[in-house]
Amino acid sequence: MPTVAFYTLGCKVNQYDSQAMLEQFLSAGYEGRDFHEQADVYVVNSCVVTGTGEKKSLQAVRRAIKQNPSAQVVLAGCLAQKEAEALLPMGLRLVIGNQRRGEVVQLLEEAVAQDTRIAAVDSVLRVPFELLDISWAEGHTRAVMKIQEGCDRYCAYCIIPYVRGGIRSRPVEEIAQEAARLARAGYPEVVLTGIHLSSYGRDLGGDTLMDAIRAVATVPGVRRIRLGSLEPVVATEAFVNELARIPQLCPQFHLSMQSGSDSVLRRMRRRYTADEYLAAARRLQASFPGCALTTDVLCGFPGETEEEAAQTLAFCREVGFARMHVFPFSAREGTEAARMSGQLTRAVKNERAQALIALGEELAQHYRQTLVGTVQEVLFETEEQQGAIGLTPQYVETYAPGAHGGQIARVQLDHVHGQRLIGRLLPE
Repeated sequence: MPTVAFYTLGCKVNQYDSQAMLEQFLSAGYEGRDFHEQADVYVVNSCVVTGTGEKKSLQAVRRAIKQNPSAQVVLAGCLAQKEAEALLPMGLRLVIGNQRRGEVVQLLEEAVAQDTRIAAVDSVLRVPFELLDISWAEGHTRAVMKIQEGCDRYCAYCIIPYVRGGIRSRPVEEIAQEAARLARAGYPEVVLTGIHLSSYGRDLGGDTLMDAIRAVATVPGVRRIRLGSLEPVVATEAFVNELARIPQLCPQFHLSMQSGSDSVLRRMRRRYTADEYLAAARRLQASFPGCALTTDVLCGFPGETEEEAAQTLAFCREVGFARMHVFPFSAREGTEAARMSGQLTRAVKNERAQALIALGEELAQHYRQTLVGTVQEVLFETEEQQGAIGLTPQYVETYAPGAHGGQIARVQLDHVHGQRLIGRLLPE
């Protein structure tokens, strides 16, 4: 039986795409392997959001070739979409972009049979949503479901619209059908994700993101719904009020921020101000008391002054995030920001990143402390030391003795240990 191993970089959308491609290989008679093991086929699902993501993608390809020089190596995803012809000669059998992933097995076997190399990269500018189904989620008790693809925001720093294409949304009926399959397979939590989730439905002529969320909420067996990254402009009073009526919705919201400085936000071509962001955050906090707000912060944008960097630090503290993902600016060829004057040195960017990371750790620890003494339903996933580790609805890692993977249980949260909450199981 031939074997296949996957290595996935980047976002939750990539995780979904990898799972969908893996299931195609398994259906075709392949056996799954860990990426560090010997395999007949290696698939690297790549990322180009940052220079680091691109570098790691190429390192994974080289690692696969070194592990088994006779293996067939496939590069998929955003780096494949961006650099297909240039990368094909590095030992790849198939390069497949952000379309045609439903044909991955067929294309690979065709390339092997003809002893050729194939670059299956089509334009993603005006294409329909590519329907990729999953029926399980490898290694998880939560299942990620992609309901949206593409972005048309063209922020100054971002290459994603160029490699992912325009907005495409998955029809509500198909979302409900996949949610039902996942619930029947035993996944009590579904994570709804997309490249620009807030744009869901704009191409469908009627359905909205709220319609998609409600459709999943009506599926028997779905006990928790978690949302992927949202733009603050979507968190209107009406939207937040509707969210609050869905009991399965997890009180954890990832609001994309990037900067707390209005002048930097304008240069980034983000479509909100710091005040508008704060208003969206406060609406969510009012409707979901104790909710966790998480975000992305991009520091060291071209021309960012000490004052603007300080504004972002102060703003993050004011919002009170539960978690911050910090990224130093990485110039992406072809974007407006890469051509801007005022490019900062790596040392300055790293210094500002470290200040934000330190603040993020402080805020995260404070948020964990706010949950001590509360009772939360924890979805346990990984068994460890006479117990298990799982996530609260707020997406905080929790350990409880006596728990086991796959279990949802009420837990009394007693104290914080490192980056985890420690609790004890309560009677059902």
